[in-house]
Amino acid sequence: MTTADIYATARRVADHLNTINGTSREETGLRILKVTEEAGEAASAWIGTVGQNPRKGVTHTREDVAGELADVVLTALVAIASLGFDPEKVVGKCVDKVAGRLDAPEVNR
Repeated sequence: MTTADIYATARRVADHLNTINGTSREETGLRILKVTEEAGEAASAWIGTVGQNPRKGVTHTREDVAGELADVVLTALVAIASLGFDPEKVVGKCVDKVAGRLDAPEVNR
């Protein structure tokens, strides 16, 4: 799968959700909240990786965590598309901003 495929899939998912669930403010808000839900699943998987919960022990792998983080990324891309923006452009602008910080002299960070 290419990067272009990823962004196209995010737009397709948003279009599909728009068709079946509509585009109300509440629906858009729920898609944004879904990012938080997915982030919670990533956090839970990490807790399971390090065995932080003594009652459960080690329940997940680093691969599980990576998969959950990928869910966060795709869900965020869908939310961006649901707001009416091109996820590729929004992410590109963010990456450029962060890269610019890395390229800046230490004093400006």
